[in-house]
Amino acid sequence: MKKSTVKAAKTVASAKKAPAKIVKKTAVVPAKRVAAPAAKAPVVKAPEVKAPAAKASPTVISALIDVGFGNRLYLRGEGPGLSWSVGVPLDCVADDRWTISLPATGNPIIYKFLINDLTWSTGSDYVVQSGAKSTVVPRF
Repeated sequence: MKKSTVKAAKTVASAKKAPAKIVKKTAVVPAKRVAAPAAKAPVVKAPEVKAPAAKASPTVISALIDVGFGNRLYLRGEGPGLSWSVGVPLDCVADDRWTISLPATGNPIIYKFLINDLTWSTGSDYVVQSGAKSTVVPRF
């Protein structure tokens, strides 16, 4: 009887074992071949094209006056390169024509003429818009 007891014990012990895992087999489907994406060209940003900045025209001031041989005409005022304390000489381009070219600014230029940077022209101050051309006949 002992033999039958041992067999029964083995059967009980085998029943206590963990249940066997059920492996489900699935069919392997080959993957579809997909074309690799085309390599993208690097994005090159086009340089910004700016319209050429319009160069501001210089302000040209001319005086029609004969100041006499050996004398010079000067300009004082408010504007680029001008002051009321020291005059700037004009260029003599003819016997009776003097000119000066000043850089353009956003403000009007206020000025007055002097002979030899000593004798002021009579009348009120002259005013010209920046970038414009002005021709005057000053009185002394």
